[in-house]
Amino acid sequence: MGFRVLKACALAALAIPAPAHAQVYPARPLRMIVAYPPGGGTDIVGRMLAQKLGESLGQSVVVENRGGASGNIGTELAAHAAPDGYTILMGNVAPNAINVSLFKDLPFDPVADFAPVSLVASTPNILVVHPSTPVRTVRELIALAKAKPGSLNFASAGVGSSSHLAGELFRILAGAEIVHVPYKGAGPAMVDVLSGQVQLYFATMPAAMPHVKSGKLAPVAVTSARRSHALPGLATIAESGVPGYEASTWYGALAPAHTPPAVIARLHAEIAKILADPALRARLADQGFEPVGNSPEEFGAYIKSEITKWGKAIRDAGIRPE
Repeated sequence: MGFRVLKACALAALAIPAPAHAQVYPARPLRMIVAYPPGGGTDIVGRMLAQKLGESLGQSVVVENRGGASGNIGTELAAHAAPDGYTILMGNVAPNAINVSLFKDLPFDPVADFAPVSLVASTPNILVVHPSTPVRTVRELIALAKAKPGSLNFASAGVGSSSHLAGELFRILAGAEIVHVPYKGAGPAMVDVLSGQVQLYFATMPAAMPHVKSGKLAPVAVTSARRSHALPGLATIAESGVPGYEASTWYGALAPAHTPPAVIARLHAEIAKILADPALRARLADQGFEPVGNSPEEFGAYIKSEITKWGKAIRDAGIRPE
């Protein structure tokens, strides 16, 4: 009888470490992988979240910038990290939704390799024109493009960039023949739009706002589904004659697939609290970002819908995977 009791106690002891370990999570610092260089939108949102998440969890959250290959390098690193709750990816619409249709041999699966935690923020692109361009509304732009097909050019930060795909989606849904002019980055694209070399640009909100405020660029519409808090008087493209149009750059927190559900739930709860903080929401808004927040299930469904939408846009635009 004594042996049986000892055996039962031993078996019970073996079962203790797992729940005890779960209760003390996190027991050490976390890392947040940002798949882009410092200073960009993903990095800005990631660092804001990492700071607040570290305070909330009681452990530091260290940001690692692993840029390159349109976000694929850092995203692959996160996909193959241990699913123990100590690696978080600050995801982005490009590697997590667009690149699967742009690259033949993507080194990760944007759905199967990740456990969504929460959509954190989004930022619309803003359709701007050089002041010399004789349009100030979407309807005027469509009318001119149809009257003079191929006479209007739109700049982008490169093939497959958000500014490129926003323009292609507009061209397809509006039936407007505007010509794509790709650049090697957002900076050179903005220079030529400001000089009038190119008439249109679906620029990111943070990049365009200073030039809109100074009058160097004229705003036409925002690309998001809802109006932007930064420019509440500016209509969306969808409400201006192109129903169904939406093209936003979004940022969200993901963990490697098979991360324990309890850990995902804890991270989600902390991020939800952080995104409810008025001070953080104000900081994001000042940078041109829209705070979001949703459930892991909603974020997962959103990623799938974005993959479908951008895959169709890329095929319809005739962009071939590299």
